[in-house]
Amino acid sequence: MILAVCLNPAVDVTYSVTALRHGTSHPVSAVHRRAGGKGVNAARVLAQLGEAVTLCGFAGGGTGRWLRDELSGSGVTERLTGVAGDTRQSVAVVDDADATVFNEPGPVVADGDWDRLADTFAQQLAGCAAAVMSGSVPPGAPADAYASLVRIARAHGVPTVVDTSGAHLRAAADAGATVLAPNRDEVGLPSGGRAELLAAAAELSGRGGGTAVVSAGRDGLVAVSGEHRWAARPPRQVTGNPTGAGDALSAGLARGLAREATWPLVLADALALAAAAVAAPVAGTVDLDLYRELADLSTVEDVPCP
Repeated sequence: MILAVCLNPAVDVTYSVTALRHGTSHPVSAVHRRAGGKGVNAARVLAQLGEAVTLCGFAGGGTGRWLRDELSGSGVTERLTGVAGDTRQSVAVVDDADATVFNEPGPVVADGDWDRLADTFAQQLAGCAAAVMSGSVPPGAPADAYASLVRIARAHGVPTVVDTSGAHLRAAADAGATVLAPNRDEVGLPSGGRAELLAAAAELSGRGGGTAVVSAGRDGLVAVSGEHRWAARPPRQVTGNPTGAGDALSAGLARGLAREATWPLVLADALALAAAAVAAPVAGTVDLDLYRELADLSTVEDVPCP
């Protein structure tokens, strides 16, 4: 079983439009509404791949009840912790070129809420092969939220994948997360080249000894694990909705950890999943036929140390 953590889940609303133009009205050609958030998306992808997956996180209010109900048919086993506030909504506007996303902050988490979540997380680690933790942290959660969960998982001998940003990412690295999986924006390099991305990955890897995988959209990814460095690009470009591609990547990394596969195989598989997620209409799903095609074509390059 793989344990997914989404501290700040959301009800994701996706609007499809022909072209997004500032300051104008837009006819919407399609509307999708589903349980989401980065950790939920990763859990959904794992379930779609046939993996047994359990979800921990917070849920509250009417949107929280809707989210729980919607997850009931997803193949994901939810063990969400109730809170007093309302679960947030997230709105993605997808046009022919890209996606624009609006994220609410989420409900305030009280100390008792956090303690109950940490207890649930520890209980679910029994028999768990890997844990993947993704996304933002709701208001009121501890400053070391992900780091504390990493420490609990390490005490149980469970490897972890953490996809977040800023101080939470650095704290998770310092706590010894097995894999750090930010994107280029989350490491502060929206336009950096491969050398800069590798340097950022090396800095993260060096903090706690974990493997750092930095994704860069159409430019693929780089990874650093100790003295080993890799780079990979998608075998071909895929157009569609990029929202959720990083979550599919995290799901692939967690599955690779659970299977104890070699890093080149893990990275190639995770990159194929991320690309196949772009071709799917909503986050949390992948185009399985495209995934199988790209998995056979993806290659990973060894990069010499400078």
